[in-house]
Amino acid sequence: MSDPGPRRTRAQEEAAEWLARLGNHSISTQTVRDFRTWRDDPVNDAAYEEAEAFWEASGRHAADPEIMRMTQEALGNTRPRTVSAWLRRPTGAVAAGALGAMAAAAAVVFTGSLPPVYATQDIEQKVVRLEDGSRVHLNVDSRVRVRFTRTGREIILSRGEAFFDVSHDPARPFVVTAGEAQVRALGTKFDVRRKASGEVQVVLVQGSVQVTSSGGPSAVTLAPNEQAVLGRDGGLRTARADAARTTSWTTGRLMFRQTPLAAAVAEVNRYSDRDVILADPELSHRVVSGFFDVGDTESFAKGVAALFELEVTLRADGAYQLSPAGIPAAPGA
Repeated sequence: MSDPGPRRTRAQEEAAEWLARLGNHSISTQTVRDFRTWRDDPVNDAAYEEAEAFWEASGRHAADPEIMRMTQEALGNTRPRTVSAWLRRPTGAVAAGALGAMAAAAAVVFTGSLPPVYATQDIEQKVVRLEDGSRVHLNVDSRVRVRFTRTGREIILSRGEAFFDVSHDPARPFVVTAGEAQVRALGTKFDVRRKASGEVQVVLVQGSVQVTSSGGPSAVTLAPNEQAVLGRDGGLRTARADAARTTSWTTGRLMFRQTPLAAAVAEVNRYSDRDVILADPELSHRVVSGFFDVGDTESFAKGVAALFELEVTLRADGAYQLSPAGIPAAPGA
């Protein structure tokens, strides 16, 4: 049986180095990918938790002198501002075919002096830390405007989707406006999405939020794992929600639970410039479950093909076509 001691020491050194790298103002997609792969090892994961806990303690509690030495050395004695909370490994088994790396471009920005607008492109994500400590994770093709005053914090989501992790400040309500919907929170975590259909969906992960419609007197208060949907007609309705599935995109993976294949394909296609296409409409109603890496269209297509015994063909236009055996592929654009 090998001695775990030396491996543990290496893990601590690497954890300190990761803490330093994740404290940078801008983090590339490759850095995110490498960090998640490194942290898949339970020993590395435990070492990172330990190193991060040391800095969170800010010297108020006793810490392992070796962790202190290595972390200070890696960080140059500068307290980091890490993004590890956004990079937790998702729980649950990974479905067959959920392979490959996150291909959607991701950038992480931390700043105390914020410009008024943040936006992402078609296959880009971004994490912004606001001046009050709140965090906004922008999904692909999304745009927000930020306005803070002494009495309030206002975010306008003009397109796309954003996940909000709000710092508690009773004196300054945190309000997100998305079309005709307004979401008010003090300290909580929730997701807001403006759909192409014109609907606005709000899903609560933690805490409590109030959702109102500027087009009518209706207002609802959500509890965790509940959602509010504001329809194009101005009607506001609520329902149960799977918050973990809805916000799985923030971890770099998409989670599906008995999801109709057509809906899963539409979601996967949001994150890649290579679409998946169903050749037969009858395939739309089949259901799929599992985790798939954001932007890895090829692995999704091959995984679904293996699951349902379909053929996957790369078309001339770069799309992946799924079809029952024997049906010829369309030529593509």
